[in-house]
Amino acid sequence: MEPTLGTVRIAPQVLHTIARMTTLAVPGVSRMSDDLPASVDRFLKGKTGKAGVHMEIVDDAVSVNLYIIVEQQVNVYQVCREVQEQVARAIKDMVGMPVLAVNVYVENVASAEEQAD
Repeated sequence: MEPTLGTVRIAPQVLHTIARMTTLAVPGVSRMSDDLPASVDRFLKGKTGKAGVHMEIVDDAVSVNLYIIVEQQVNVYQVCREVQEQVARAIKDMVGMPVLAVNVYVENVASAEEQAD
């Protein structure tokens, strides 16, 4: 008979951190957007969100919405696809949760001054 090891619980903040750090590591992403429209905040009632990352956990699977600012002179579509792939892979590999969706919303393009910082 195998011994029971107990329960493992992962705080939602862990998922946020994984999604945020993975997104920021993708070349072409300048930063996460902190300024979300009021309509998005109303839409996200009952879901967890912070600093450009909002997610919903349904039946032990996660759906992620990312709000980003991209760098100038990048292929926005390719950057977004890379973000989707990397975030889905990171959550799946690090936490073992299935990923229902990774939605990327480009809020703006970084100005030349922002990119120099």
